[in-house]
Amino acid sequence: MKKLGIGLAALAALALAAIFVFQKPIGSWVFERAIKQNADRDTIAGLDDGLHVGLCGTGSPMPNPDRAGPCNIVIAGEQIFLVDIGEGGGRNLALMGINAGELDGVLLTHFHSDHIDGMGPIMLNHWVRGTNTAPLPVYGPTGVEAIVAGFNAAYATDNTYRTAHHGEDIAPSTGGGAAARAFEMTADQEVVLENGGLTITAFKVPHDPVDPAVGYRFDYGGRSLCISGDTKKSANLERVCDGADLIVHEALQPVMVTEMQEQLAAMGNDSTAKILFDIKDYHASPEDAAESAQTAGAQMLVLSHLVPPLPSAYLYPAFLGDAEDRFDGPLIVGEDGMFFSLQPDGEEIERTKLM
Repeated sequence: MKKLGIGLAALAALALAAIFVFQKPIGSWVFERAIKQNADRDTIAGLDDGLHVGLCGTGSPMPNPDRAGPCNIVIAGEQIFLVDIGEGGGRNLALMGINAGELDGVLLTHFHSDHIDGMGPIMLNHWVRGTNTAPLPVYGPTGVEAIVAGFNAAYATDNTYRTAHHGEDIAPSTGGGAAARAFEMTADQEVVLENGGLTITAFKVPHDPVDPAVGYRFDYGGRSLCISGDTKKSANLERVCDGADLIVHEALQPVMVTEMQEQLAAMGNDSTAKILFDIKDYHASPEDAAESAQTAGAQMLVLSHLVPPLPSAYLYPAFLGDAEDRFDGPLIVGEDGMFFSLQPDGEEIERTKLM
């Protein structure tokens, strides 16, 4: 037995030495294999017809290495839209196998910085990854024109570099930047787009002092989903999203945020403590979201834009509180890369993970 142990140890040492000796060729082989497996990955090409939503960002402005800023990808047949584009959302789209060059537009719920600070990269990738000859359409309530103009100004110089370096065939000079598509919310809800069997409806939500602030409902193929945007508990959301198959709803757990606030105040960090105190009055709790989904008769509720950061799923029960007692269907704490598919005229919701 002793000789056998020595022999195994010698083999292990030899194998370890071989790994270091051949590190360069092994590393090259691993890299080439990864390129072959991922370079041409195309999630959209493999999708069946239907209504799909992916979570390309479930985080908040609070640091969390596992969650990008608020970002949702909605696919309805051959049409593809982003709802909000927080920091890191574009990176996650690529990791999910979704080419930003195929986007038909971005829909903004409101103009808080964490919902728009991924706009620059998504404009660039829409342009050069799709060799698009027209800017990326960006839909939003009145005021979106100023947001788009600002990003266009910031990226104008870079755009000239891209065309000069890569040429008109890759970076057409007419395709950079974004184009604002503003709509006016004259009522509690407005249809903002109807095309190819898809209807997108914007609806007002309470996020004072932020105004305007909206959520969106998508109807396609006899299925429907809603994305809340940032909101307190909203009767208008419950009304407009009545009968929706799936609701993606923001959520802030006030008990956990209060604990953070009190700890920071005790440490003398009064400014951050005040911010944490303030944010509790214009977000919905997990319990609020559950009650709204129950009232709307939703089949499934997915929580996103999570506050505070949740570095481990072990914290999910504490985050949810008693939300699960207030909603009859599946209640899911969203994670970056989750993807939900609703087949036409069906009832099932298929759940997968793309990253």
